[in-house]
Amino acid sequence: FQPHWHVSRFLFLRNSRESSCERVLVRHRVPRQLRLFQRLKTKPLMTEFSVKSTIISRYSFTTVSCRVLNRASEDQDAEFQMQIPAAAFITNFTMLIGDKVYQGEITEKEKKNSNRVKQGMNQTKEENREKGTELFRASLVVPSKDKAVFLLSYEELLQRRLGKYEHVISVRPQQLVGRLTVEVNVLEQSGIASLEVPPLRNSRQKGSGTAEGDSGPPPSTVINQNETFAKIIFKPSVVQQAKIAQNGILGDFIVSYDVDREHSIGDIQVLNGYFVHYFAPKDLPPLPKNVVFVLDSSASMVGTKLRQTKDALFTILHDLRPQDHFNIIGFSNRIKVWKDHLVSVTPNNIRDGKVYIHHMSPSGETALCIFFLQSSNGFKLLSFWGAALFYDEIRTPLLSDIRIDYPSNLVKHATQTLFPNYFNGSEIIIAGKLADRKMDQLHVEVTASNSKKFVLLKTDVPVEPQKEGNDVTGSSRPKGGGQEDPNHVERLWSYLTVKDLLNAWLKTDDEQEKERLRQKAGTLAVNYHFLTPFTSMKLKRPAEETHTESLEHGYGGMSAVAGPETVMQSLRGANMQPGPALKKPYDPRIKISKTSADGDPHFVVDFPSSQLTVCFNIDGQPGDILRLVSDHMGSGVTVNGELIGAPAPPNGHKKQRTYFHTITILINKPERSYLEITPKRVILDGGERLVLPCNQSVMVGTRGLEVSVSANANVTVTIQGTIAFVILIHLYKKPAPYQRNHLGFYISNSKGLSSHSHGLLGQFLHQDAKLTEEPAEQSKNRSVLPFLPADQRSETVLKVKGHQVPVVWKQRKIYNGEEEIDCWFARNTAAKLIDGEYKHYLASHPFDTETVFGPGMPRGI
Repeated sequence: FQPHWHVSRFLFLRNSRESSCERVLVRHRVPRQLRLFQRLKTKPLMTEFSVKSTIISRYSFTTVSCRVLNRASEDQDAEFQMQIPAAAFITNFTMLIGDKVYQGEITEKEKKNSNRVKQGMNQTKEENREKGTELFRASLVVPSKDKAVFLLSYEELLQRRLGKYEHVISVRPQQLVGRLTVEVNVLEQSGIASLEVPPLRNSRQKGSGTAEGDSGPPPSTVINQNETFAKIIFKPSVVQQAKIAQNGILGDFIVSYDVDREHSIGDIQVLNGYFVHYFAPKDLPPLPKNVVFVLDSSASMVGTKLRQTKDALFTILHDLRPQDHFNIIGFSNRIKVWKDHLVSVTPNNIRDGKVYIHHMSPSGETALCIFFLQSSNGFKLLSFWGAALFYDEIRTPLLSDIRIDYPSNLVKHATQTLFPNYFNGSEIIIAGKLADRKMDQLHVEVTASNSKKFVLLKTDVPVEPQKEGNDVTGSSRPKGGGQEDPNHVERLWSYLTVKDLLNAWLKTDDEQEKERLRQKAGTLAVNYHFLTPFTSMKLKRPAEETHTESLEHGYGGMSAVAGPETVMQSLRGANMQPGPALKKPYDPRIKISKTSADGDPHFVVDFPSSQLTVCFNIDGQPGDILRLVSDHMGSGVTVNGELIGAPAPPNGHKKQRTYFHTITILINKPERSYLEITPKRVILDGGERLVLPCNQSVMVGTRGLEVSVSANANVTVTIQGTIAFVILIHLYKKPAPYQRNHLGFYISNSKGLSSHSHGLLGQFLHQDAKLTEEPAEQSKNRSVLPFLPADQRSETVLKVKGHQVPVVWKQRKIYNGEEEIDCWFARNTAAKLIDGEYKHYLASHPFDTETVFGPGMPRGI
């Protein structure tokens, strides 16, 4: 490590009472005088704590950002900790200190380490359930007067309980924060039936955490909502934070909601070849249930614990229905059974049961503080703290032995489809892949038992694929490595599949099967960046550092990684130098081709075989996104350019000028990558998101894609060695009103682009052109054309792609600052030169790869 910086601790701790042994491991004993001195020191100041969550169809993406500043004159420890839901998967963790970036990378854990997984999971599974959270903790040493940033992302599928979904965000920054923001976006296409933001909750115990009289959202909460979308922002000032908690431990910010349901067989959503099926029937008669209460009556339960447990049991006994049966068992160092059989629910039996419970007194020794509730199908293990709350969830079983079937030739890799019970207010969720993406309906059959009846639900559900471009995650980028843009349905499928594999791994005793499940779960978790018991996270160091810190799934610790918003989003301008060793960047005055789009914008197309150069102008509108190259189905490359506007120069014939401000390059072969280039920065997402400032020279490479930045001059993009684009950066020190910093796009190597390429430039790359009806005096001496009077420059006809295009001779400047060229100019916004019309080259968004032109389609319109 560097002399003034090191990672001091990475701890994954259970959010439960630590044993004395655990406390010794976590905190070293410090002399009293030193502890006093440490308290008097000024600890690092947290300048920002922000959380952004986006929930799309019950699947949540959450990113936490924490910024700290060391104001002291010496290096100091800064700690970041965050409670996350126990069911979540961490998808990314990144630390920044100064201009150094330490980013997490998910890798498959070695087999020898995974052998301890089952023991660890079994030890903490129920302990974590008490509060439903796990604690992520990391700390580092921040140099004097420097700053650090922690970025954590996790994903979770929300579970419906008691008729609602509850999204819980821990807001415990441990100090008052200058900028504290929590933003939650909810998008439910079936409709939001109800939405509530209760007061902050300090504990996940039922009925705890709010003062008497508290109601409604926390102060400074703003809620905007329509039928399918809601945005909730919690942004308390320092004064408002102090009124809640001087120590900065505010509590849990909760968004609770439910959705509209129309179909008894459920709601099915489809996106890009994946589907999710939400099944939550209602208005069914409840099933009878058998309940066995197993109560710890040892000495450890003396006092409040036993009294609270008895009160909870009295409440539950009164809730039992006449068709139910129950029994009571007490245990300490020996077992005490009330009855030798289950008894029916009658007033007399309920009274006798309450008397038996009332007279139970603590004795003997045991370390367990639990009891069991058994429904007709399976056990439910409940902590006495949450007895009444968890009983509410299973109090009304509606169906048992549920089986959900889809046509095997249309659906593959479906998650769990067999369920022992369905309880009122809950929900069953199945996800899978579709073998045929173009199907317009999906046959679904649900079989189940309801009391003594056999239930069969059968229907053909219309499949309406969700349109792309509706991403409200705050990130407009593609997020995966597949052939299509990944989506929340695919993420949900991968989440459920990994959970199913982990559960199956825990249950089987067959070593060969365990190894198969371990490998399958590990591979899938790595592919989708989930931190699980079978994966670990390694922090990647900057190029000059060699050590790697490994973070593994803590059993009572972590389980999550890369949300919809990349954790690198805030690294604008950071001095990142990832990838291979730096090479010498290209010379700023690199030789570029004539085929280009630059300036106002002016387009130039070079036809080398006929030694002809053709040029034309496109007068678009600010905000228009022009398709420059479209070869998505061929080489897999698409290039889009977004226009910005500027006033026209005085006495000019134009009303306004337009320039390219953003160039977006999308690549889908062999793996998906994309580039977003502006005059200030280059964003590269080739599996990992990198942000490169344009004012520094650097070269990076990943998976056949090479990007070279020459400081404030140009960006060269090379794809598989057969395609190369040069983007010139035009900057003005003192721009005139009609000037804007902008980009020029040049195609320097088009060998790898297919013959089906299209776009404003791409359509000419595999074509040739020739002149017809050229005036004799012009053909003899082209060098004098610019000096001929206008009336002697008669129009010439250019023949290209079967089009007859009137052109005139013109001189055009190439914007590398060195070269001017002669070209045949097509007037009227190239109306007769390009296929179709200007509107056919407008993209709907920077990452749009669709086009009205394609293989097999006529060139002329």
